Amino acid sequence: MWLALAIFIGTLILVVWQPRGLGIGWSALGGAVVALATGVVSVADVGIVWHIVWDATFTFVALIVISLILDEAGFFAWAAAHVARWGRGRGRLLFPLIVVLGAVIAALFANDGAALLLTPIVIAILLRLDFPPRAALACIIATGFVADTTSLPFITSNLVNIVTANYFGIGFGRYAAVMVPVDAVSLAAVLVVLGIAFAHRVPARYSMANLQVPRDAIKDALVFRAAFPLLAVLLVAYFATAPFAVPVSLVTGAAALVLLAIAGRWWRRGRGAVVPVTAVLRHAPWQIVLFSLGMYVVVYGLGHAGLTALGVGALRWLARRGDLIATVGTGFLAAGVASLMNNMPSTLVSALAIGHAQVPAATRELMTYASVIGNDLGPKFTPIGSLATLLWLHVLAHKGYRIGWGQYMKIGLLITPPVLLAALAALYVWLPRLPVR
Repeated sequence: MWLALAIFIGTLILVVWQPRGLGIGWSALGGAVVALATGVVSVADVGIVWHIVWDATFTFVALIVISLILDEAGFFAWAAAHVARWGRGRGRLLFPLIVVLGAVIAALFANDGAALLLTPIVIAILLRLDFPPRAALACIIATGFVADTTSLPFITSNLVNIVTANYFGIGFGRYAAVMVPVDAVSLAAVLVVLGIAFAHRVPARYSMANLQVPRDAIKDALVFRAAFPLLAVLLVAYFATAPFAVPVSLVTGAAALVLLAIAGRWWRRGRGAVVPVTAVLRHAPWQIVLFSLGMYVVVYGLGHAGLTALGVGALRWLARRGDLIATVGTGFLAAGVASLMNNMPSTLVSALAIGHAQVPAATRELMTYASVIGNDLGPKFTPIGSLATLLWLHVLAHKGYRIGWGQYMKIGLLITPPVLLAALAALYVWLPRLPVR
């Protein structure tokens, strides 16, 4: 147990620190090699882990490729420019509109896309609106926090969702039927909490004179026009292929390939292309493939060494106290583990523990979705809770907005608990009303 724990802590330090540009992938893979060499895991365990994570990993990569292409085409800047105009010069209206925009992007393009792609665009618009630094920081924090707290509705909205759904065999339609209403409650709670915490910082009025005309933000009209039907078909395809157990990565990858072909003007051999497709592919998060395999192998070894057994014991204790305690307790337990050890390894630990807990089927389903909520929202307690948060803080630092870990945790402890509790309560009320799966 101590050896497995030491390997995990060392791997997590390297992932966060990334010495000499090592990157998250090679850092995590190094930890997996050490775990394999010391006998903490076996070669067979590596195969089991890859079976768990491959679909989620490649789905995530495909979604980010789609997001990057649309970003280069001006899609998100166009949406943000519209939101700024819908505010009609009223800061207290613009603030919730920015939050809702972040929630929509998180739902469709995953939490990482919302946090990393939307944040620079929001900063640019706030500079055009001449927002003071204090007010701009409030909007930026709102953008970063809503990315995770509203990444619940679809399997593809968060890597956590994909891994959990695949592990427990949850189809796209069933997952959405459960979590779309829960996500709506989470969004409402986020709006209330962020409004109380930060809305007073936002100026009552702002000038719209310097705002960009939305259509001027579009850089590739062909990609832009293709985006809406492509996203609609992609969403329908998720529902249509779910009963046939078609991997989500295959559907998402096909959409990414179509968008790459349009952006690269492949039928013209690249003539007239605006989006730098090669650069997009080069900047895609390929290291997440290595990270997913490496970190999950390390955590799988930690689970073998006793962490899964501890989780099983805790979940059985919660289950004996009724479904309400089981739901809320599982969600907060997952959130606490995610905030300490990152939500990706926490997701695997949660799945393994729930799978071995031997609790009633209805309670197990509540616990499964509660663990998703906890692992989606829990990372907001600490900066190391998710890689998206670390990258988001890095982007902000380059833009001149520095948020220290202490300041971040104060905000996280203020915002996260009430939103997490509201989402878990909604799950407890809503799930039993649905037909049994």
